[in-house]
Amino acid sequence: MNKSDFILIACEESGTVAEQFIILGFDNVFSCDVLETSGNYPDHHIVGDVLPLLNGNCQFTTSDGIKHIVATEFSLIIAFPPCTYLTNAGARHLWKNHKLNEERYQKGLKGKEFFMMFYNASCDKIAIENPTPSKIYELPEKSQVIQPWQFGHPFTKRTQLWLKGLPILQPTEIVKPEKTWCPSGSYSYKHGENHKGMFTTDRAKNRAKTFPGIAKAMAMQWTGNAL
Repeated sequence: MNKSDFILIACEESGTVAEQFIILGFDNVFSCDVLETSGNYPDHHIVGDVLPLLNGNCQFTTSDGIKHIVATEFSLIIAFPPCTYLTNAGARHLWKNHKLNEERYQKGLKGKEFFMMFYNASCDKIAIENPTPSKIYELPEKSQVIQPWQFGHPFTKRTQLWLKGLPILQPTEIVKPEKTWCPSGSYSYKHGENHKGMFTTDRAKNRAKTFPGIAKAMAMQWTGNAL
């Protein structure tokens, strides 16, 4: 990829992935979320709805007040769409007294619709990250499964990637996993002290953030800068 190519990191508040591209010298990488970024580069962050941007040929204003124009499609889109109603971890809430929870099911269908907007975007290179989805929503087949411990972080957090036009992400530093990263509350009741997870004060927000080791691998390997 060329350093002048436009790259979109969708549904990323933290700016973790965008930062790794910036470090490599990609000036036209932009994260987008409905929230202001907590990362180091507000001049590379867009606050608002990402859907109007997906097919490129768009304009937007970053958090520093600067207007940007994209006259082509994005060269790469990496997306982290919300997974609350799609994930298999929440599948138990889909059924009440052995009957389908219609309200939650419909929210899941909305989540799938949002997911597919990224999957079908007009872009040659697309990566979508999500946990294992519930089979009831029939998402496309995943491309691979990754874990933080494959990229230098001693935690388990099973994550799936859907890739189009991109190579499989290769592990960069395999370490021994010690704990599960931000598991659900019920997880702790099923595991002994030696196998309990790593909890934080804001589980949902911290679980949604990408580990820096994974972000670095994405930036290096998917732009042809892998060592």
